[in-house]
Amino acid sequence: MSTRAVLEVIALDVEDAVAARAGGADRLELVTDMAADGLTPPAGTVAAIRAAVDIPLRVMLRLTDGFGAGGARGLDRLAEAAGELRAAGAEEFVLGFLDEEGGVDLGAVERVVAVLDGCPWTFHRAIDRAADRDTLRKQLDGLPGLDTYLTAGAAGGVDDGLPVLAAEAARSGEPGYEQRIMVGGGLRLDHVPALRGAGIDAFHIGGAARPGGWDGPVSVAAVARWRAVLDGDGAGAG
Repeated sequence: MSTRAVLEVIALDVEDAVAARAGGADRLELVTDMAADGLTPPAGTVAAIRAAVDIPLRVMLRLTDGFGAGGARGLDRLAEAAGELRAAGAEEFVLGFLDEEGGVDLGAVERVVAVLDGCPWTFHRAIDRAADRDTLRKQLDGLPGLDTYLTAGAAGGVDDGLPVLAAEAARSGEPGYEQRIMVGGGLRLDHVPALRGAGIDAFHIGGAARPGGWDGPVSVAAVARWRAVLDGDGAGAG
């Protein structure tokens, strides 16, 4: 029997969170400012969403556009934000930092993870901009709390990354590949059959949950359609 696939939906506010939950989302990624591809939301927003829905929330730790940590000052701000978010009820997070050469900024990641004190976290699509994905995975292997990679398999999105995603899924259980692959970034419903066939069981949507674009709210119906397809109850095209 196949396991139920995880559906994670980006939420910007309480309205989004309630709609995503009603549509069948298993988890939310909480961000603000999608013009910058998603930054850390205010602690008050996180607290309000935590009070409104009972599903897991992963909160973005990213203060500026791009994948750098912002140097020593930026790291201080990230660590402070992580502490404030934990105080607001956040228990799961999303983060990822690269250096100027496209390698993982291990020092920055370790500094922030230390503040999280064992909380589960996702390394986000910075992996799709990394100079060497395999090296990045092996350098991060063993960090406390890391349980997911959010990836499209390529910087250009899932269309380009399908072969990489399948190859990495096939390495599940190897050192650096124990974490769950959550696919997001240009993900469409018609990608689902091939990804499920490769053994991938976690999917992340943002714009696909918003027929009216990022200026509109999450649609219960759009999320429900994804839920149905992932559960094998709907068509995979579209």
